Amino acid sequence: MLISLCLLIFILRGHGAEDYYKTLGIKRSASQSEIKKAWRKLSLDLHPDKNNSPDAQEKFATASNAYTVLSNEERREVYDREGEEGLKRMEAREAQGSMDPFGGGIFEAFGFGGFGGGGRRRDEEAKTPNVVIPLRVSLKQLFTGDLLEVTYIRQVLCMNHKECTKPAPECQGPGVRLRQQHLAPGFIQQVQVRDETCVARGKAWRKGCSACPNGQTQPEEVKLTVDIQPGMKDGEMITFSDVADEKVGHSAGDLVVHVQAIPHEFYTRHGDDLRVSLKVGLLDALVGFETTVKQVDGRDVKLNKPTVTSHGEVQRVKGQGMPKSGGSGLGDLLITWEVTFPEALTDEQKALLKKALA
Repeated sequence: MLISLCLLIFILRGHGAEDYYKTLGIKRSASQSEIKKAWRKLSLDLHPDKNNSPDAQEKFATASNAYTVLSNEERREVYDREGEEGLKRMEAREAQGSMDPFGGGIFEAFGFGGFGGGGRRRDEEAKTPNVVIPLRVSLKQLFTGDLLEVTYIRQVLCMNHKECTKPAPECQGPGVRLRQQHLAPGFIQQVQVRDETCVARGKAWRKGCSACPNGQTQPEEVKLTVDIQPGMKDGEMITFSDVADEKVGHSAGDLVVHVQAIPHEFYTRHGDDLRVSLKVGLLDALVGFETTVKQVDGRDVKLNKPTVTSHGEVQRVKGQGMPKSGGSGLGDLLITWEVTFPEALTDEQKALLKKALA
């Protein structure tokens, strides 16, 4: 009889949670990024503006409700543990707390969020700080494009971190505890104080928890593929969502790759154009010449200069610069010619020059 009763309780508590996961088509162990990916796909497939089936609107609302719960770690934990009834109790507690005249609601309404709040709504989960890492790439890689493997070490939550948290109604968020002060008979003031044991709203960390002997987080090696697009510029940012450090009561921030161009030996870049300085002898500068120059990617570019070349003259070669963003052609190659003069002339050379140029 006792076993049957326990089994019934387990089914009743687990049934709702299983439905939410089935609604989104994901496993109970799904990460936040997997939940978001599933929701994006369903929202596109079921949106009433794009899906004309009679039950599309109802399915869209059901999926939206499932995502709202599972994308919030605190609500998801309550749902996994207590089902929909637990969520209802949680919402009732939150509604009661929002009516507290000392709870800070009036200050939040005017944009004052208290310690660490930043004006954020109570039901909004904080994110860990974004992490920016530099990635040095050559001008050739920016010209041709490249796929680069990047290894990043981040902090992820201890696998059993849920076993190390305990209910703490006085915790208002990560690092913030609400404390009551009796000012006078019948007068109570509530103030927010720093408390690092508070890891989320209504949740505190159990010190010395054996389920996480090394603390809340542990290092994890993450391998990412960075796609350098042809024509990408120095200083551009490539964002990988939700792969920064994890922390109890927070969703993971973003990893931002900062592209930094390594200076080229010969070429300098100006927008989509390439600039280079080349030397030409006096004779060729006077009578014209043909030559080749190595492009950034190693190709030979033929140059024809039939007219007189002045020292410092800039020749523009169309379509031989950097690829433009979006694949809309190439910039130009700008060559600055430096005419080299002989250090001395013989009398015979002087006479011939005078005769030729007279």
